[in-house]
Amino acid sequence: MVTGTIINCVYRSKREEENQLRIKRFLDDYRALKPSRYSYADIKRITEQFKEKLGQGAYGTVFKGRVSSKLLVAVKILNNSKENGEDFINEVGIMGQIHHVNVVRLVGYCADGFIQGLVYEFLPNGPLQNFLSSADNENSFLGWDKLQDIALGIATGIEYLHQGCEQQILHFDIKPHNVLLDHDFTPKVSDFGLAKLCSRDQSAVSMTAARGTMGYIAPEVFSRNFGNVSYKADVYSFGTLLLEMVGGRKNFKVMEDSTSQVYFPEWIYDLLEQGNDLRIHIGDEGNVEIAKKLAVVGLWCIQWYPIDRPSMKTVVQMLKREGDNLTMPPNPFAFTSSSS
Repeated sequence: MVTGTIINCVYRSKREEENQLRIKRFLDDYRALKPSRYSYADIKRITEQFKEKLGQGAYGTVFKGRVSSKLLVAVKILNNSKENGEDFINEVGIMGQIHHVNVVRLVGYCADGFIQGLVYEFLPNGPLQNFLSSADNENSFLGWDKLQDIALGIATGIEYLHQGCEQQILHFDIKPHNVLLDHDFTPKVSDFGLAKLCSRDQSAVSMTAARGTMGYIAPEVFSRNFGNVSYKADVYSFGTLLLEMVGGRKNFKVMEDSTSQVYFPEWIYDLLEQGNDLRIHIGDEGNVEIAKKLAVVGLWCIQWYPIDRPSMKTVVQMLKREGDNLTMPPNPFAFTSSSS
């Protein structure tokens, strides 16, 4: 009897210790998920006095840093301008509540006097734009299987923003520069400075001015004649990104540099409609289907009118299917051709 009591006490004590350990781990994880606030002195220490510069853009400069022996970070110091006040609030307010494998993690932030900074997890392979060259360029081409995985990951991340959060998050700046790749080339959507929050059942958002990057902005963001601005604006931007993944940046560069050239997505549509190959380097037969699938999904996403574009949930489903099971969308360029 005594022995049984002792065994029960030991068992109960061990179970309580396990429960305490489980709670401790949860609290540690919870604390790690919440963004930390850093002083400017902390930022200088983390970046070793801004020793290694990773890049520079219109809104700020990014430096490599180290929070601990296991945690490398990218520290973005925002330019000191009025616009960045809203960008900073957007990023901290929105990203502090997002936790998804395909969305970059906000480790912390700095608001110290006039200094505003954002501390992200460091992703060693950098932005997707670094790898968007033609399949003919073997030095930087990732391969069609990897591109398919990246496309699906980006779509899954955007779907999460639209439907997986308490409030719908519209990114408004989906482009290759804002998709970062980790060591396994898992894509993570980043840069939420232009994002807007709205309720998940809200069908339209009000905007006082166009936002985004030229070439990726949906038509309705410029003109309400195309329809209301909604999450479908992100779908359009993603479609442009997909077509850029298929064709490589050099084709889009030609499109931008010369008005005499055929608009590259329209060229892709005409080839697919006529049953021709895409005239890009493919390799084996399986890659043909992947390239075609990415192109067809991209063309569905860039339909001029938002109502004609699929949701990101549907896009994810399309990317998971076999390419020959997808139907061609209506010609999105008939409108532009008739207008011109």
